[in-house]
Amino acid sequence: MNDTDRQDESRIEGKNAVIEALRAGRALDKVYIARGEQDKALRFIAQKAKAQGAVISEVDRHKLDAMSFTHAHQGVIAVAALREYDTLESILELAESRGEKPLVVICDEITDPHNLGAIIRTAEAAGAHGVVIPKHRSAGITAIVEKTSAGAVEHMAVARVPNLSAALEKLKKAGLWVFGTAAEGDRSLWEADLAEGTVIVIGSEGTGMSRMTRESCDFLVSIPMHGKVSSLNASAAAAVVLYEAVRQRSNKTR
Repeated sequence: MNDTDRQDESRIEGKNAVIEALRAGRALDKVYIARGEQDKALRFIAQKAKAQGAVISEVDRHKLDAMSFTHAHQGVIAVAALREYDTLESILELAESRGEKPLVVICDEITDPHNLGAIIRTAEAAGAHGVVIPKHRSAGITAIVEKTSAGAVEHMAVARVPNLSAALEKLKKAGLWVFGTAAEGDRSLWEADLAEGTVIVIGSEGTGMSRMTRESCDFLVSIPMHGKVSSLNASAAAAVVLYEAVRQRSNKTR
């Protein structure tokens, strides 16, 4: 993480500052706490933040020192979310209120905030109804994501769920088809029907979809590649698949 990125994030450092943020009901995305500490205030922070939905990560003090720009973290650094997260239900309700077939993007362990921001920006431009991220092993809605999304995060429903497989099952029960993107997909993107209620799953930058997420997909689709590289990065792949959905839906309404 470079210095610019560090300063862009909404960091709260120090025990008193984090406790006051929690008492004020501020949405925290992640809380980093020094590993092995038995301090009562730090234990209180961990319990309260977890109860409010924040991800708790125990790290050594060297990492906290590297993350800190106040140099007075006292064993705890919190990253504040820019806003509250939405729910799967609210995403489906939004599609219904528009009289449209749901179009949802699932980001499976997209840890790079620049990639997540770019995906949210494209999803908003394409008219998707929501983006879903996992609670763990994922970037959250931080200042870097907001900046990369060019403000689209303010207009896009983003839900954060504890378990992607359970979320996918809920969406399938609501009548949506789940399309996972994979180089070894069993069908080309051009053969996929994205005009009905659709979930598009975008895998992580390095390893693609996790095994559990892959097994929850109804179909695995591949993006035709005609050059020498074998894959696109996560945000580029999301753009290609989303706009294929836009094309199909536009043709169906003519």
